[in-house]
Amino acid sequence: MQRFRLGPNGPEVSRYAYGAWRLLDDPEGCEPPRIRAKIEACFESGVTTFDHADIYGGYTCEGLFGRALAETPSLRGRMEIVSKCGINVPCENRPGARVAHYDATAAAIHRCVERSLRELHTDYIDVLLIHRPDWLTSAEETARGLNAVVQAGKVRHVGVSNYSTHQSALLAQYAASPIVTNQVEISLLHTDAIHDGTLDQCQAHATHPMAWSPLGKGQLMTSDEPAAVRSRTVLESLAREYGATPMQLALAWVAALPSQPQIVIGTNRLARIREAATSADVTLERQHWYELWEAAQGRRIP
Repeated sequence: MQRFRLGPNGPEVSRYAYGAWRLLDDPEGCEPPRIRAKIEACFESGVTTFDHADIYGGYTCEGLFGRALAETPSLRGRMEIVSKCGINVPCENRPGARVAHYDATAAAIHRCVERSLRELHTDYIDVLLIHRPDWLTSAEETARGLNAVVQAGKVRHVGVSNYSTHQSALLAQYAASPIVTNQVEISLLHTDAIHDGTLDQCQAHATHPMAWSPLGKGQLMTSDEPAAVRSRTVLESLAREYGATPMQLALAWVAALPSQPQIVIGTNRLARIREAATSADVTLERQHWYELWEAAQGRRIP
């Protein structure tokens, strides 16, 4: 599998990343042996980047993953860990949260990083992302928090998630370390980043975005909504021509974008991990890419 640097000064990562947000939903359980099996399936497929967030699984998924690392410490040196912070939702593990809110203050970033390090059983996070913009915290304050955890050696690189181009540029003015990525939703069913300048900004700064939910939160393969049905019909038709699966073509559609997104896949099935990773070998012909765009949009290109 192709490897690249997320940005000019960023870490080297695999073209595909494994998203850990569904670890708690695995019908086969989430004990360390099961999680190790998924890690090994990723390694076998060339996937070495693992995407986390403190909020995943009601603030439990980092700990589940960390138990596997604690039992087999040698795994840590073979992977890159991305994690995100800044979202607080009322739940058992956030007793102080009365209402869902964002907090990207320096103090909150410090607390989140310390917790993530403990949960993940690691000494450092390869890339820390601010999960969503905090409307009540200045970019300068957020940058101060990011700068502090980098200077302390607890985080090696920083980035953002779900930021607009203006929000990302503003934070970059104050951050001592370069913003190495913006993790945003990209799929046939969600193309905002293609049109709102987000991916253009990534190209301008030679950074690779991270594409979350490249299958449209699973709806692309299962939904009866018209856009999903139209897209799936074309995917199934083209799959026969490419000798690939519809899912692989859907992922290849995102991967074809010139900003070269890192594709974040999320599945608890080992076979699906391997199937998704194999889509890195699929190159869509230009007119097929546009045929899929038109199917998803339900209209011709402008």
